[in-house]
Amino acid sequence: MSDLPSSKKCSRCKRHLPRNSFASNKSIEDGLQSYCRECAANYYAERRRAKGFTVRPKVEVPPGHKRCPGCGVVKPHSEWHIHRRSSDGFAARCKACRAVEGRAGHLKRQYGITEQRYQEMVRQQVGRCAICLVAKAEHVDHDHETGKVRAVLCFNCNAALGHFKDRPDALRRAAAYLEGIVWKPTRVAPGVYRLPS
Repeated sequence: MSDLPSSKKCSRCKRHLPRNSFASNKSIEDGLQSYCRECAANYYAERRRAKGFTVRPKVEVPPGHKRCPGCGVVKPHSEWHIHRRSSDGFAARCKACRAVEGRAGHLKRQYGITEQRYQEMVRQQVGRCAICLVAKAEHVDHDHETGKVRAVLCFNCNAALGHFKDRPDALRRAAAYLEGIVWKPTRVAPGVYRLPS
């Protein structure tokens, strides 16, 4: 290694630069690329533009920071989730972008609606639960058999429907019970009971 020169001439810009200005390439005799890193980046960008792709400009990122491709903002490492398998140890997108994408993905996968459709439903309900009309509408309610989205409910109303297993007859009996009508089954025969209609 000591017999290798300390600099190399870039075959594109013709400048003599230190060895660390070149990326490694084991197929070349001296183990370095022919173009310096700057020329290689420019050449790559030119080729991408020629093929019709957009090339984003290089952004200077200070140490301890990373640029998010989602929002385009340079943020400190505290704004990123840890991702041990990535080259820099951080997730590809910042926490805020991942939260938005995660919610949008959940709505699409679970209910087949977009974030815009969800927001439109909440606006139509004036931001209130479709059942109690008091609490904030946050949870999408859907028919578990058909998958059809019904409305946006508060947590308590959505959970109540789930506990009643989406059975209208049980909900009607619960409403009557709250109004003071106690539904009692009638004994028809030993071990056989009939619920009131």
